[in-house]
Amino acid sequence: MTTETADPPSHRENSSSDGEPLIGIDNLATPDWALAGQRVLSAGWWQAVRSLPVAVAVVVRLAWRTAPWLTALAAGVHVVSGGVTAFGLLATANVFAALLSEGPTPARVLDSFPALMVVVASYAARAGLDSAVAAVEGTLRPRVAMAADNEVTTALVGVRLLAFEDADFRELARKGERFGVRSIESSVSSIADLLASLVALAAAVVTAAVLDPWLAPTLLLAAVADGWAAAKVAKLRYRHFLRVVTRDLRKAVIEEAATSRTLALERHALTLQQPLLGEYRRIAASLVRDEVRLAHRSTLVRLVGRAAAGVGTGAAYLVLGFLLYTGQLPLALAGTAALAMRTSATALSNTMNAINFLYEDSFYIDIYLRLLGEARRRRQSRSAITAPASPRRIRLEGVSFTYPGQDKPVLENVTITLHRGEIVALVGENGSGKSTLAKILTGLYPPTEGTVFWDDTDLATADPASIHSRIAVIAQDPARWPMTAYRNITVGRLDRRDPAHRAWHAAVSQSGADEVLAALPDGADTLLSRHFNTAQDLSGGQWQRLGIARGLYRDAPVLVADEPTAALDAKAEARVFQALGNAATHGEDRITVMITHRLANVRTADRILVLDQGRLVEHGTHEQLLAGTGPYRELYRIQAGAYQAGNAGA
Repeated sequence: MTTETADPPSHRENSSSDGEPLIGIDNLATPDWALAGQRVLSAGWWQAVRSLPVAVAVVVRLAWRTAPWLTALAAGVHVVSGGVTAFGLLATANVFAALLSEGPTPARVLDSFPALMVVVASYAARAGLDSAVAAVEGTLRPRVAMAADNEVTTALVGVRLLAFEDADFRELARKGERFGVRSIESSVSSIADLLASLVALAAAVVTAAVLDPWLAPTLLLAAVADGWAAAKVAKLRYRHFLRVVTRDLRKAVIEEAATSRTLALERHALTLQQPLLGEYRRIAASLVRDEVRLAHRSTLVRLVGRAAAGVGTGAAYLVLGFLLYTGQLPLALAGTAALAMRTSATALSNTMNAINFLYEDSFYIDIYLRLLGEARRRRQSRSAITAPASPRRIRLEGVSFTYPGQDKPVLENVTITLHRGEIVALVGENGSGKSTLAKILTGLYPPTEGTVFWDDTDLATADPASIHSRIAVIAQDPARWPMTAYRNITVGRLDRRDPAHRAWHAAVSQSGADEVLAALPDGADTLLSRHFNTAQDLSGGQWQRLGIARGLYRDAPVLVADEPTAALDAKAEARVFQALGNAATHGEDRITVMITHRLANVRTADRILVLDQGRLVEHGTHEQLLAGTGPYRELYRIQAGAYQAGNAGA
């Protein structure tokens, strides 16, 4: 076999010494969900504003579903609080009328005392209601946040495995969970503030209109100006968020490369700390420049809005002065009008702040909704059709597969049949599609083209849970569950009845995990995790033995072992393959698929399937393939020759 050597990229693409990117992710395409957000912003101000009631509806729906009585109580308290404000303003009008209608005298002061007590009572009631609002909101807000977070987690748990191969979906999940849930939580406060301030504003405007109809429209001029500024700033901030989303992802990738434990060994051995730090600073500096630019533009917009709002407020006071000058408004009511204007100004400021926060949050709530919608689209389908409990055969017909975002298929037109009781080995060079084929025949990935049958059941029509409950997968890099060593094995089949722990002991012994447990300070009860200092971490080979034990304990009718001994020494490897062989031949009730690069371990397989660049190029027994002239014979001779040369040298 001949291998073509690709031309290396230029020095500028491989080096950061001249300021070029070190990590080749500077030309990441903008995700589809971010492009959709940009289209909303470009469609015009009115269409963007329409997202506000949608966001409010999302938050109110979550609040009502989570705690209906608390939601109703919160709304009621805010309405009553605003009503008390209006009542206080009208009571103040009575005080001014009693004092100033014919000039203040000691008798009129005494006559105004009951009205003054009503005003004092209204302010005291307002203070008490504000405390009640804070208590109710503080109880409701974390519950709504938990409900939103639960929706995201539930949605992500239910998606198909293939969804996590889509980088755009992973970033949408990260942004939706990070910004969407946080925005929903803050929107609870914003909606509460908005409701209270709107009621107070309405009370002030209605009071002013009752005193004189010309006062109300002038008060609303300031509201329009502040509202325009708030919406403009929110759009600027969201446009900035969408513009930097890919750079923010690049920054996160570089930060992970510069600080993660996974890359720590080579990061130090290759002295990459400073180049990575320089790359991180370069991206971070560009983000800071954009943030500063955003701050300057936002400040300018707010300045214009406040200036316009000031003009509106000034116009209101001019109208009030004109009404006093012409005698259309008595002096006694002018004081109430001035107080109403002052109240409306405060309420207007609070209203605009609430709208500003809520409008900005609405964009991120839209991302949250997009995540839920995308998760629903990618959800594992449910079906009344159940996969065979122990399939007699697995048949793939014309199967091809292409990963999301890729143009070249990983598998092309593969047709094979696997039978119960067989040990089938998948071999081939790296990237030939072995692991992908294993995921497809176990129903973990759906084929892009073609059909997978278990007996006569098309897996595309069967319930995924019924399929996955019949499979056991031993991965090359097994999951490192933050659990005890015992639970790391039994998590392979939590519903398995094993009162005497016979199955557990058998899996531990056959996998070689007994040696791992013997070295742990608390044996099987040792907590395994890299996240806690008091817990114990394992080497790659030790984790691999626990993963093998987990797969054996699962005892499924379809067993896939994907490079299960890559991190094991020769002695441990032989022990594991003997255990896998015993598990496969036990009772002829299992289909076993083994993937390995070490061809000496597949000589006893019933059949060997050889893949090359996604195509099935030959199949047969070890002896049949050695007698042929295909790639298996060449690969086997290369490996055997290396061992023979080593023995000759010894």
